[in-house]
Amino acid sequence: MNALPTVAPWYRQRWPWFLMLGPAIVVVAGCITIWIAYTRQDAMVVDDYYKQGKAINQDLRRDRMATGLRLSFDARYDAAAGALSGSLHGLSGPVTRPFRIRLAHSTQPEKDLVLHAMPDAQGRFRVPLPMLEQARWQVVVEGEAPNWRLAASWKWPAQRSIAIEADR
Repeated sequence: MNALPTVAPWYRQRWPWFLMLGPAIVVVAGCITIWIAYTRQDAMVVDDYYKQGKAINQDLRRDRMATGLRLSFDARYDAAAGALSGSLHGLSGPVTRPFRIRLAHSTQPEKDLVLHAMPDAQGRFRVPLPMLEQARWQVVVEGEAPNWRLAASWKWPAQRSIAIEADR
């Protein structure tokens, strides 16, 4: 009499588990993606896009004002001293009125900073600045009365300094 070979049950075989591994990984990755999407809101999306669009037109007027004043800003960050220093000049010479420097983190708005600069008679300023994270920062320099602005992108620490000139 011929004996039939004993076949182990399916759950003792390696191939069914190997074939189920791919779909199981996809399910776990999908759950992680849903969790990330639910717990971290997108900072780029705005609720009122119409108001944001109107604000862009105001910013363009501020850019044109900076161009008319021929403003130029340069600054250097000294991480050891914890300070940002530089100067602001215009067509009529150094700017001696207070101004703001906004540093916007590229992806995390809670890390945005606003610095208030009080320049001296030569237009030079020095403001304390905590240690910056390595990132691409959006820099906006604007007057106390926001009627002009200079804007540029700054990649810290690859760029130790930043220079912004109004378009001519």
